[in-house]
Amino acid sequence: MDAKLYYLIAADAILITHVLFVAFVVLGLFLIFAGKVFAWSWVYNLVFRSTHLAAIGIVVLQSWLGAICPFTVWEMGLRAKAGDTVYTGSFIGHWLQTLLYYRAPGVGIYSAVYAIRRTDCRQLVLGTAKAPVKRIIRIPDFYVIKSG
Repeated sequence: MDAKLYYLIAADAILITHVLFVAFVVLGLFLIFAGKVFAWSWVYNLVFRSTHLAAIGIVVLQSWLGAICPFTVWEMGLRAKAGDTVYTGSFIGHWLQTLLYYRAPGVGIYSAVYAIRRTDCRQLVLGTAKAPVKRIIRIPDFYVIKSG
């Protein structure tokens, strides 16, 4: 096989991993709220909640630093080595444009996402951090201070 084909396969694998990461961050938030409404016990899993919070933290840190996601950098580097078309800008901006067949400027999409993230999304994330998590250890009732 040609080396270029290996680069393209690796780039596609990174693209799939990136899509799954984005889906985990976005859908995980909605599943946490749905789990509270529908009393799904699995959304209270400490590993799931910790992993989801860490994933959100990575995205927020990247945003604050103004860094392009490493998945995007790796994918574009591999596509360039294979001689394939390399897109410019962010992963989200590129794929939203591709999926919606709309040529939106990358700065406009970034500004809209940034504005939303700074307002409602931050409150949603903080809301999930405050959502009740099932206790791992049962605390006897006589230790619980009851108000009123």
